[in-house]
Amino acid sequence: MEDFVNGRCGWCGNDKLYVKYHDEEWGRLVTDDKILFEFLVLESAQAGLSWITILRKREGYRKAFHDFDVEKVATMTSEDIERLMLFEGIVKNRLKITSTISNAKLFIDIQKEFGSFYNYTLSFFPGRKPIVNNFKSLSEIPVSSPESDAMSKDMKKRGFKFFGSTICYAHLQASGFVNDHLVDCFCKKMQ
Repeated sequence: MEDFVNGRCGWCGNDKLYVKYHDEEWGRLVTDDKILFEFLVLESAQAGLSWITILRKREGYRKAFHDFDVEKVATMTSEDIERLMLFEGIVKNRLKITSTISNAKLFIDIQKEFGSFYNYTLSFFPGRKPIVNNFKSLSEIPVSSPESDAMSKDMKKRGFKFFGSTICYAHLQASGFVNDHLVDCFCKKMQ
C-alpha cells in the first residue's frame, strides 16, 4: 500500500466513500456522544472485516439501529434481533447484533457515571487531551496504544463485547482522540 494517494493517507486509495470518510471524519475530534456511539457500533461490527465493508453498510446500520439513538438501541428485544438477522443492510452476525444492544446499555451506564462517553474516553489520555501523532509512513502507525489497551481492558471489565485493543484504537482514530494522519497528508496540514 502506498503511503500517499492524491495528497492524502494512502489507506483510503481512490474509493470515493473511503476518501470522503478520510477527508471529513477520520482523525477529527468527536465530542458528541451520539456520534461516539455510532463509531462504537460500526467499529464493533467491523471486527474481522474490512472498514470499507462497514462504511458501505453505514446507512443500513442507521436504519437497523434507530439512527444510533443509544436509548432506543438499549431497549431492543429478541424480536428485533430476529428481524435484523434478515435485514440486508448490516452484517448478519447474531453475536454482533446482540452485543450492539448490550453495549448500548453499558454505554448509557458510562454516561451516567462520567457525565458523557466523551469524558470517559478522555479519562484514558494524559492530561485528558487527544494525541496527535506525526508519522511519516503508514508502516509507523500502530494497531494499538497504551490508551487503547487501558480503555479496552476497562470496557471488557464492564461487559462490552467486540471491543479489543485493536478495535478500540481504530475507534480512537476514527473519533479523533488519536490523530494518525500522516505528516504530509493535506488533512494534517489543515489542522
